Amino acid sequence: MARLKKLGILSGLLLGAAVATPPAAGAFELFGFRLWGSEPEEDRIEIIDPLPYTATLRVSGTEDGGLQKRMETASALWSDRETPASGNAGLISKARGDYRRLLATLYAEGYYGPYISIRINGVEAADLTLAAELPQGVPVAIEIQPGPPFLFGTTRITNAPPFQPEGRDGVEPPRSVGFETGESARSGTITSASALAVEQWRQLSYAKAREADREVIADHPTGRLDVDVTIDPGRKARYGTVTVEGGSRVDREFVAYMANIHEGAPYDPDDLNDAEDRLSSLGVFRSIRIVEEENILGDGSLPMTIVVEDRRRRTIGFGGTYSTIDGLGVQAYWMHRNLFGKAERLRFDAGIEGLLLTSDPADYNYNLGVTFTKPGVISPDTSFFASLLAQQLDWETYRQTSLTARAGFSQRFGAFLTGDLFGEVQRARFTDDFGTRDFLTFALVGRGEYDRRNDPLNATSGYYLAGDLRPFYEAKYGNPALRGTIEGRTYLGFSEDDRFVLAGRAKFGGFGGPPVEESPPDMLFFAGGGGSVRGYAYNSIGVETTDSEGETGVVGGRGLVEGSGEFRFRYNEKYGGVAFADVGVVAAGITPDSSDDVRVGVGLGFRYFTGIGPLRVDVATPINPQPEDSIVAVYFGIGQAF
Repeated sequence: MARLKKLGILSGLLLGAAVATPPAAGAFELFGFRLWGSEPEEDRIEIIDPLPYTATLRVSGTEDGGLQKRMETASALWSDRETPASGNAGLISKARGDYRRLLATLYAEGYYGPYISIRINGVEAADLTLAAELPQGVPVAIEIQPGPPFLFGTTRITNAPPFQPEGRDGVEPPRSVGFETGESARSGTITSASALAVEQWRQLSYAKAREADREVIADHPTGRLDVDVTIDPGRKARYGTVTVEGGSRVDREFVAYMANIHEGAPYDPDDLNDAEDRLSSLGVFRSIRIVEEENILGDGSLPMTIVVEDRRRRTIGFGGTYSTIDGLGVQAYWMHRNLFGKAERLRFDAGIEGLLLTSDPADYNYNLGVTFTKPGVISPDTSFFASLLAQQLDWETYRQTSLTARAGFSQRFGAFLTGDLFGEVQRARFTDDFGTRDFLTFALVGRGEYDRRNDPLNATSGYYLAGDLRPFYEAKYGNPALRGTIEGRTYLGFSEDDRFVLAGRAKFGGFGGPPVEESPPDMLFFAGGGGSVRGYAYNSIGVETTDSEGETGVVGGRGLVEGSGEFRFRYNEKYGGVAFADVGVVAAGITPDSSDDVRVGVGLGFRYFTGIGPLRVDVATPINPQPEDSIVAVYFGIGQAF
C-alpha cells in the first residue's frame, strides 16, 4: 500500500455606475465591462523570446466521459496552446507545473494511481534541462491514464465534535458531503469533511479549532482510500475586549455598539457574520474586517478588533429608466452618509419621467423627496426614518399631485427577515373618470420581507416573500379603509452550473372600504408595466366602466391577482436569454369573478451578464390588447425582471 501525504427594477436601464473609458476601435464598454470588440493594445502583454508550440492531450483507460474536459481545463499547456511560451524556460516551467495541476485534479476526482506523461519534442518534460534545444512550433504531447477510481474505505475524524444539524449553531455531519465508506474518494470531500468538523467546534465556542493531522492511505489492490483526519479543538473561548480601529469619522463607540459583540459572551462565529452584515448595511464603510486575536488569553477571553475604512461622506448619483411605452425617465440624488457622526443618512432625490412621449412638460411625472435615516435607535437592528415626498404623476388611468410624509422604524430580524412600521400622512389631488377630487389620508403601514434568494439580481435558487398591510382613514369623505398585498417568488435552477432556471412570481392584493369614487386611486389596484404585466403600459390595467353617456373608462379595482413565469437560459458566461409570460387581473371586488378581464403578455428577452448583474432587454406583446395598447413593448433594465 502507498501512503499519500497531505498536499500543501423594474423596467429601467440604471446608468448610475457607468464609466467612460477610451475604447478600442469597434469596441463598446459599459460599467467597466467590454460588451464587444478587442482589448486595447496597451492591455496586451508582450512575450519575451516567444516560442510557439502545438499541444495534444489524451485521456485513456476510463469510462468517465467528462474527465477529458476537466483535464483540458486543468492543463496550462492546453489552455494556453494558442499563446507562445516565453522561451525554453517558460515552456518547461509550464509543463512541470502541469504535473502538479493534473495530479491534483485527478485526486479531486478520486483517482489515486494515475500515469501522467508530458513529452516536449519527444522527451519527458521532467528530464529536460533549460539548455535543451527546442524548435519553433515544438510539439507537446500530454498523455493521462487515470487508473481505477477509488472509493472510501475507513473514514474517521479523531476528536470529532458532537454534530447538531438543526438550529442556528448546527452544522451538517461529514457524511452529508459523502465522507463515508463506499462513496467516491474525492480529495475535496476530505477537505470539506474536515472543514465541517472545524466549523462545528467553532460553533460550540472553540474559536481556534483546526485540523491537526491528516492520514490518507491508498490500498491499490482494493481501490480503497482509508482516511483519518485529526481535529484539535483547542480551548473554549468567550469574547474579550472589542476595539475599533481604522480611518473612520464614525464614532468608535457607535461602531462597537452596532457590531453587537458583547464582552464575556460565548464565542459564536455567527455573531461575527451578523456584525459584518449590520455594519455593512450602514452604507458608510468602504471596508470592514473583524480580526480575532491570534491566541485565547489565559482567562479564556478572545479580544476582537473591528477595522473599518470610510467611504466618501457625500455622494451624487444618477440613473435612468426607459421603455417604449412609458418613455424615458431620469433620476438623481445627493446623499450624506454620516451626518452627525453615527452613520445618519440624509438623502435628496429628484426625478422626471415620461420624456420622449410628449413635448408638454405638464404631462411629465415629477418627484422630489428627502429622507433622513438614523440607525441603532432602539437596538443595533432598529433604524428610525422620516421622509417627505412631493409628486406629480400622469398615468393613463389617473393624474395625481400629492405631498406625502412618513416616519417610522425599520427592523432586521436575523439575516433574512426585515420589517417596517411607519405612519403616513398624504394630501393629494386626483383627476380620473370621476373628475377632480381631493383626499387627506392618515395611515399606519406595516410591511415585511423574507428573502432566501441566492442572488437578488440573478437568483437561481431560493425564494422571496413580501407583504404589507395598510389600515388608513380618509378625512375628506370620512371613510376608514384597509389595503394589503402579499407576493411570493421562487426559483429552481437545473443542469450544470444552473444553466437553466425556472422562475415564478405570484402577487395578490385586496382593498376593503368605501366605494371607489370615494377612494384615493393610488390605494386601489392597477396592473401593467415592466414589474407587472409586460406588454401593457404602467398602471393601464384596471376595471372598465361605462358612464350614462356610453363613454368607457378605467378605474382602480378592489382586488389584484398577478402571476409571472420565466424560463431562463444561459448560452455561456456572458450571454443568455429568457422566455416569459405574465398574467394579471384587476377585479371590481376583492376576489376576481367571470366579469373581470384577464390580461396576458408574453415575450422573449436577452441577457448580458456582468459583475453587477445581468443587463436586461425584454420584448413583450399583449395577447388581448385593447384599442389603445401598443402591439410591442421593449424594456431595458439591470437584474432579472423579478
